[in-house]
Amino acid sequence: MSLQNIVNSSIIKSGSLINGRWLAADQFFDVIDPATEEIIAQVSEVSSLQVKQAIYSASNALLKWQTLSDQERAKYLLSWQALLIENLDDLAQIITLEQGKPLQESRGELLHSANYIRLYAELAEDLTKPDKVPSDNNQSALVYRRPVGVVSAITPWNFPCSMILRKAAAALAAGCTLVLKPSELTPLTALAIAQLSIDAGIPSGVLNVVVGSDSQMIGEILTQHPKVAKLSFTGSTKVGKDLLQQCALGVKRTSMELGGSAPFIVFDDADIDLAVEGAMASKFRNAGQTCVSANRFLIQDTVVEKFKSKLLQQISKLKSGNGFDSTAQMGPLINPLAINKMNELIADAESEGAELLVGGKKIEGKGYFFEPTVLDKVTPSMNLFHQEIFGPIVSIIYFKTEDQAIELANQVEFGLAGYLFTKDQLIINRFSQQIQLGMLGINEARLSNHHAPFGGVKQSGMGREGGRYGIEEYLDYQYICQTKTPA
Repeated sequence: MSLQNIVNSSIIKSGSLINGRWLAADQFFDVIDPATEEIIAQVSEVSSLQVKQAIYSASNALLKWQTLSDQERAKYLLSWQALLIENLDDLAQIITLEQGKPLQESRGELLHSANYIRLYAELAEDLTKPDKVPSDNNQSALVYRRPVGVVSAITPWNFPCSMILRKAAAALAAGCTLVLKPSELTPLTALAIAQLSIDAGIPSGVLNVVVGSDSQMIGEILTQHPKVAKLSFTGSTKVGKDLLQQCALGVKRTSMELGGSAPFIVFDDADIDLAVEGAMASKFRNAGQTCVSANRFLIQDTVVEKFKSKLLQQISKLKSGNGFDSTAQMGPLINPLAINKMNELIADAESEGAELLVGGKKIEGKGYFFEPTVLDKVTPSMNLFHQEIFGPIVSIIYFKTEDQAIELANQVEFGLAGYLFTKDQLIINRFSQQIQLGMLGINEARLSNHHAPFGGVKQSGMGREGGRYGIEEYLDYQYICQTKTPA
């Protein structure tokens, strides 16, 4: 499979989009298919001057875009969404080519992304209505929502469409303009959906995309340029901290969706079959490369053997392979660095006393495929307890009591998502109050809901994406108090 199989070849781009024009450069970087290790495209490196041009383009487009009626902006967004659906098969192939996930997962990501566009198109229609607040009899007190201005966004490679559209759709619906920097590992998806924004009639400069491998250079401009009002970032906590420091110099608004280390907690009264089904869905979706992937499997000691037995049975049926193979259930990791990280985490855990039950190494042959892996008797002294794994490794930790379970669950710097399996409503109530997480699935491992707030606490970030909560991130409040004068 290659880009030559894409039916709508007009969405295949190889440079940055600035003020409605596709710009080329003298230097290029390679885009690699992680399933074959082959170069699938070469993309132009954006220059520092071009990044600044993109920001000025967004700034120049801002006044006209924010003064459009909500209905007009919604119309543009719905046209964009329609084109996304119309080109779904081509876009899914591009995602699988550059990211590696099974084609069916790529299609699911696109459909989920389309829901964000429709949601924010609908929410846009309510933004201009002011809120009336109590005031003296001779005063009119109104609160208006105003777009924050030019937004910069930096997105990761693991969901190269949805990570973009849940930011872009909310920002554009709010009346902001956007400069996007997608991951250099998966730029083709971003460029394709940007072309569709042009086809949808979204005015030049409203959405700009800058692509390049010099993330530090691009990031410094996007966080420090005086015309940028806000940064929205999804990525690692380490990088997020650096970007926050840079944004602080200009007192810029930020929203940060950072790392996770999701606990997956199973009590002895749980439906073990349901818990194992949830474990498979949460851990091995996208080869474990999701920020809400189960990281630490906290299993009550009285059912741990039963859980392990059933989990290993299901893992033995799991087929890894190229995302274009319809029988493949799990694709590759993104690059050799990810393989190295898995090896290091496993070696550290084994040196500290963990037992390898299955897997533990790269699958032989081309591609960055890694075996589904289970490590037993994991403890908090091991790196994979505290670090975000971002790969297909199950780490099993035992607990005896409810208090011990909540202590283990909260014993990390992250607080993005988690999963709890029990039939005891009292346990559910106590955990919901005590667990330090932005999102909790109870007897459920599929959290995706475009109406719900997505985000975390502690060092998993700040701000939310999704639903009405997501669009608020791109709005400022303006309070206007007017004394009523006699006629």
